[in-house]
Amino acid sequence: MTRLPEPATFFVDRSLGGKIVAAALRSAGAVVEVHDDHFKKDDPDELWLTKVGASGWVALTKDEQILHRPVEIVALFEAATAVFVLVGGDLKGSEIARVWVAALPVMRDVIAQTDVPFVARVRADGSVSVALSADGSVSVALSAEGVEVRARRKRAKGKPTGGE
Repeated sequence: MTRLPEPATFFVDRSLGGKIVAAALRSAGAVVEVHDDHFKKDDPDELWLTKVGASGWVALTKDEQILHRPVEIVALFEAATAVFVLVGGDLKGSEIARVWVAALPVMRDVIAQTDVPFVARVRADGSVSVALSADGSVSVALSAEGVEVRARRKRAKGKPTGGE
C-alpha cells in the first residue's frame, strides 16, 4: 500500500472554477495546481485523473459523478489517485472556497492515514468521509469533532457452509 508524500499538492479541477478556490487554498498555506494550467478545457476526466495520480497530487472536484463513471474509477485506481469530492449543496465561488479551506486540516489527516487510491466526500460543514478505497473494507469519517471508523462487511464467496 502507498501513501502520498507530504506536503500534499492539491489539484483544483475546472468544475471548481480554479481562481477563487485556488487563491483561498494558497492563502491557507496549501500548494495548489489548477486544471487549466495543465490541461485543455475539453480533456476527458480520465486523462487528468491519471496524470494527477502519476504526479502524486490530490484532486479536488465537485463532480459527484466521478463515483459513478466506471472509466474514471478505473483511471483513478490505476494511477493511485487521491480524490476529494465536494458533495451536497449548490454552493458558489467564495462558499466553495470556504468549505475547502475549512476541510483542509481534515483532508490532510485523511491523506496521511489513507493509502491511495481513494475517493473521499467533503461536505459543506467541512466533514470528510472516505467513500471508495483500495481495499474497500473500511469506511472512515473524519470531522473536527473526531473520527469514526466502520468496518464494511465483506461478502463471502462460494456456497454457505454450516448446519441447516
